[in-house]
Amino acid sequence: MTESSSSTKSRLAVAPTGVGGAAEGATYIRTIEWDMMNKTKFFPLSMLSSFSVRCCLFPLTVIKTQLQVQHKSDVYKGMVDCAMKIYRSEGVPGLYRGFWISSVQIVSGVFYISTYEGVRHVLNDLGAGHRMKALAGGGCASLVGQTIIVPFDVISQHAMVLGMSAHAGSKGDINPLGIKSWPGRSRLHISMDIGREIMRRDGFRGFYRGYTASLMAYVPNSAMWWAFYHLYQDELFRICPVWVSHLFIQCVAGSLGGFTTTILTNPLDIVRARLQVHRLDSMSVAFRELWQEEKLNCFFKGLSARLVQSAAFSFSIILGYETIKRIAVDEQYKHQIRW
Repeated sequence: MTESSSSTKSRLAVAPTGVGGAAEGATYIRTIEWDMMNKTKFFPLSMLSSFSVRCCLFPLTVIKTQLQVQHKSDVYKGMVDCAMKIYRSEGVPGLYRGFWISSVQIVSGVFYISTYEGVRHVLNDLGAGHRMKALAGGGCASLVGQTIIVPFDVISQHAMVLGMSAHAGSKGDINPLGIKSWPGRSRLHISMDIGREIMRRDGFRGFYRGYTASLMAYVPNSAMWWAFYHLYQDELFRICPVWVSHLFIQCVAGSLGGFTTTILTNPLDIVRARLQVHRLDSMSVAFRELWQEEKLNCFFKGLSARLVQSAAFSFSIILGYETIKRIAVDEQYKHQIRW
């Protein structure tokens, strides 16, 4: 069997009798590959989908970040308590602190998904298995995405926690840059002040504070997420009845992958957040301080918010991503697509 015919066969599955009106033995496409899509449809729809999901779920990111950077539980007792206190203090705008700066991730998302699909395409030509393609593609995509987004992430996280000490008697220094944030001051001016202060204190390197920690947290997270996504997808296809929606199975697989990777990488994400917000000198200092404060609780700090955020993001992102792939697929493959 030739390499091309082998790779084609690996992305096809046999439809049982009566599935979607298909005849017995008919084939359908389980994974829509990069070379099967119309990119002029895929990229605009992908950016729109990403922005929509971010608009809906961004408050979970703010809650997660504030839980991670607080000293023990001095300010918030949990995810619901955090959400209620932010809302009572600042209203809905408080739950969207740093949103517009963070939304630049939509642009990095284009590079992320292009890298992911591109690496998968190259490895597919080399005959790699789909889980290995997912693992390598996810890791490379995160490396590219984090290189672009970390400077905006640093500014966004400072904006998220600004004024946090006003909610309760926090012992930590939550405003290390000394940014003025009186009521009525625009988010744009605050973000510009944060950027200027970082440049004044640290130069351009300040925008990449925590970059190594971000790579250590997100590259394995992304690689494992895509690998677990395909693993859970394969298992769910095996055990679910044939009438269950293909798209629904993929969304559930995405959520399960998000749960798994979140539990495995939680301490690294806390270290990343503290490095960027508290301006600590190194990862070893951040780990040491975290261990002294939390002991074994460092594995669970902010975990509930991360799990909810991860499950919601994973489900929504896969729903948008796989739907857009189905819309953008070339006409010659549409009859082989199952919803």
